[in-house]
Amino acid sequence: MPLKMAPLGEEVEIRRLSADEKVKRHLENLGLAVGQKVTVLSVQGGAVILKVKDGRMALDRDMSAGIFVA
Repeated sequence: MPLKMAPLGEEVEIRRLSADEKVKRHLENLGLAVGQKVTVLSVQGGAVILKVKDGRMALDRDMSAGIFVA
């Protein structure tokens, strides 16, 4: 399922990044790699706020649409 549809407050695992190589490298540098566990804290208008490791991150609608979790 796309990241923006993940249940709020539950830890999910990134299974696939659907983006070009430049964007994939950028996401991986931010800590969003396949196998990484993240928690969706908020979804508003397509924007997603995540807990990644010990920090928080906000992704816009386009970026979050290419991240698939389970």
